[in-house]
This record gives sequence, C-alpha cells and structure tokens, in this order.
Amino acid sequence: MSNTTAILLRGFMVVAWSGVFHTAVAAEVHGDPSNYQTLLRTLGPGDTLHLASGRYSRLTIIGLNGMSSAWITITGPSLGSPAVIEGARGYNTVEIFNSSYVVIENLRIDSLGIPGAFGISARGRDDNLTHDIRIEGNTLVGQNGGQQTDGISTKTPTWGWIIRNNQILGAGTGLYLGDSDGTQPFVGGIIENNLIRDTIGYNMEIKDQISISSVPGMPSGPTSTIIRNNVFIKNDQPSPDGDRPNLLVGAFPTIGVGSLNIYEIYGNYFFHNHREALFQGAGRVSLHDNVFVDGPYSYPSVVLRNQNYPLKIALVYNNTVYTSGRGIYFGSRALINDAVVGNLVFALTPIAGQITNQSGNVVDSTENAPMYVNSPSFELGSMDFYPLPGKCQGVPIDLSSFHTDLDYALDFNGMPKTATKGVVVFRGAYAGEGMNPDWQLQGHIKPPHARSASPVVLTWISPPSGLAGTSTTVTLTGMNLGPGTSVAVSGASLSVDGVTLASDTQIIATFKVAASATSGTRDVTVSTSSGNSNTVKFRVNRRQRQR
Repeated sequence: MSNTTAILLRGFMVVAWSGVFHTAVAAEVHGDPSNYQTLLRTLGPGDTLHLASGRYSRLTIIGLNGMSSAWITITGPSLGSPAVIEGARGYNTVEIFNSSYVVIENLRIDSLGIPGAFGISARGRDDNLTHDIRIEGNTLVGQNGGQQTDGISTKTPTWGWIIRNNQILGAGTGLYLGDSDGTQPFVGGIIENNLIRDTIGYNMEIKDQISISSVPGMPSGPTSTIIRNNVFIKNDQPSPDGDRPNLLVGAFPTIGVGSLNIYEIYGNYFFHNHREALFQGAGRVSLHDNVFVDGPYSYPSVVLRNQNYPLKIALVYNNTVYTSGRGIYFGSRALINDAVVGNLVFALTPIAGQITNQSGNVVDSTENAPMYVNSPSFELGSMDFYPLPGKCQGVPIDLSSFHTDLDYALDFNGMPKTATKGVVVFRGAYAGEGMNPDWQLQGHIKPPHARSASPVVLTWISPPSGLAGTSTTVTLTGMNLGPGTSVAVSGASLSVDGVTLASDTQIIATFKVAASATSGTRDVTVSTSSGNSNTVKFRVNRRQRQR
C-alpha cells in the first residue's frame, strides 16, 4: 500500500498519510448528461451535485445517505434552461431506494406521458429504508399517462419527507403517499407551498395506515403531518377511474404506535371540483384557515367522515367556504372530539351533519356573500374573500382548545389573529378587513411567509373574573409558555400572588383583589422567556348589596 490513500468516507474526503487523518470539506461536484450517473455514486454527506442544463435519462438514487447536519443535494440550475430528467418506458423517472437526508431540487421532471412512469417514487415496501427526503423547487410534468400515474409517490414506510415549493401540473394523481392496503405509512411529513393543478384524479392523497412498521428509525411517538400553504386546483376533465377529491387524508392506526398522530392542514387554497369534495378527511384531522372555493353542487365542499376507518378527531376552525352546494358536512360523528368554530361559509347548506360542538360561525347564502367580502367569485383571478370593513366579526372566540396546533394563532396570510382587534373576532380564514395586504388567490404557488423564530402566543384566562376583596386562582392557557413565563397585571387594586408552571402550555396564578377595588377590567400580560407576550382581560366584580 502506498503512503497516501484517499478514501471517500460519509461525504468527507479523509486522507491517510503517514498514519495522520485529515478531513476535507464537503464537495461541490458538477455533472452533465455524460457523467452524472458515475458522479452520483461518489456523493457523501454534505456533497452537492450540480446538474448542468440539458436532458438526462432518468435519475436513480440508490444508497445515498447524508446526515441530519450534512444533507446530500442534487440540484439543477436555479436560473436559465433547466436540467430535465426524462422518463423511460418501464421505469419511474426519479427512483429513490435506501437513501436518507437527500435533497432533490430545481429539476424539471418529465415523464413524457408514459403510462405508469411516476415522476418521483420511493417503492419497494419494507426493504426500502428511505426517509428524510427533501423535494423542493421542482416542476413535474408528463405524468398524465393515466389516472394511476403519480407525480410523487411513496410505497414504502417513510418519514421526515419535506415536499416544498414544487409545481405538479396535469398528473394522473399529484401526490399519492402510502399504499392502498394501508401497510406503507407516510409519517411526520411536511407538504408546503406547492402548486398541484389539473390532475385527472386526486391533487393529493395520503392513504389509510393500519399499522406503523417497526423499521429502524421510524418515529414511535405521536407526530404531526403538516399540509400548509398549498394550492390545490382541479379542472373538468373526466376521471375514468373514479371521481376524486382535491385532497383526501385517511386514518391512522386504531391502536398502538401512530394512533395519536394527526394531520394539521392549514393556509391552503382549494379551488374547483365539479364532481367531488374539495377536501375529505378521516381519522384525526385539524383543518383551519383554509380557503375553499367552487365545490360541486351535488357534493359537499368539505367532508369529514368514516372512510374505511373511523373519524376520531375533526377540528374545523377559521375556514372560508364559498360554494353553490353544501359547505362543511360531517358524514360521521367524531368518536373523540369535534369542533366547528369561527368559520365563514357561503353555501346552499352551509354547515350540516353529525356535529357535537359548533359555535361562532357566520353563514349565509352564496348570493349574499357580497355583503361580507370584497369580491366573491368562481372565476380564478377575480375572487377576493377578504372581509369588508365591519363584517365577518363576532364575539371573541376562545381558541385554547386548539393551542397544540402548530400555527393555530395565524390566519391564511400568516398574520396573528389578534393583530387587528387584540382578540380573535374575525370569522373565516382572514383576520383583517378592507384591502387584502397579502397574496391574492390565483393559480400559482403561494409564497412562504416569513416565519418567526418564536411562535405567536395567544393566551386564555379561566375564570375571567373575580370578586373584590377575594383571591381568585386562575388558569392561563397558551402555547410554548414554559419556564421563565411571567405574569403581570395593570390596573388599580389587583396584584399577582404566586405563579406556578403546570405544564408547557398552562400556568396557574392567584390574583389578589383589594376590597376597595372598583368594578371593571384589568389587563393581564403573560410574557415568555422567548420574548413573546400577550394581554388578556380580567374583570373585577363587586358584590351586590342585599335588599
């Protein structure tokens, strides 16, 4: 053996010379159609393969494993002519096998209309250990060879996938995650800021999950799959294999690992489906701050129901629905919990079905929608459902039941729901009035919002009042309160006497009210160690004299 040996080890070039090891930085590799397949096999953690403009025959990713701190990236040009990955008969256009911490970005993936040639696929069932894949900024076309041809498909146990900022145009099915027999779960994913339009079948479906596989690394604790800020659009082309909703999410396992998982679906724009629902969900679902427009006359726009497996949790709040038929419909009663709160619904039958808890909704006919919002319309590019001044409001809504949802405190535009009025008073997906200051509803990608490092905190107080001359113990419920949270009051004759952290989302405080205190409200400010604060009202009452 020579004195100097070069070894590519886990993405870093380790050079052994005279017994001393030196680590080089991750590599920036440049490829073209003539050499990209050879270069793929050399990539390790932290490496980036830059594909030049041109046409490439398929992309097969086998055994590429980065690390959580050093992803492997395969990228096309961000500007100019794209790197086009073309399909071939009998193959999927991009196939991923036994890989992790891999980024696929800025590619044009064209399946050339070949039936069964998926755009991006991970298949192979339990023998394919593929997780933590990021698919970002790609354009997928040519997956229109039939309704069963998918833009993005997983048929192996997967977790930690991020599917972001992609365009999937005219596919048979846009995203099909999981398998029809319920044995290939898709867990803990993030699907955000994608445009999926003009599909033959589903824009997107996540299949039922009858069990969570015990493969190495699969999350065993409760997880959320986040579906946010996407645009789901269908057209009127026929669906020969059966009409399908724009988005359908199935149930999680009935017991055991995964039974406490949930879908958080928010900030999305659903437009047009003339034969099926815009959204249908079973299992455990939180659906909030979405805009639903132009569902079918003969079918509800938003459907929550048993579908193979029971509906367990269905939280539907702060959505805007505009349809000529039925709006929000529960075809089954949720076994554990439901809520239909603070929605703005214009429909022939706005809200119906087996619902236990509904409150604070504003409903009316489609014809009366111009009395509430700027420009209700079924025409893409002409609609504006931002509230008119003084409309779409009501008494303050208590959202504390939803405080474990990631962005429960933000509206469709990513604005805090208390920004305008100080409390949650707006109905529907927008927490504002007048002119819409943000993204207009359209058939393009909804851009990401600038996300705060510290989540917005809303706080609720129970009980909200106390008597003069007494001490009242109150519970303050919020999000990410945690150690270091402080409580301050302003207003005469009211002080704080002890604060206890009950959990990361609840604190217990005792308010001491002077006997001389006059009736009226006092401000109570809750401040967290991360710098967030929120003010709630506590009312002081005086005992009425007996006559």
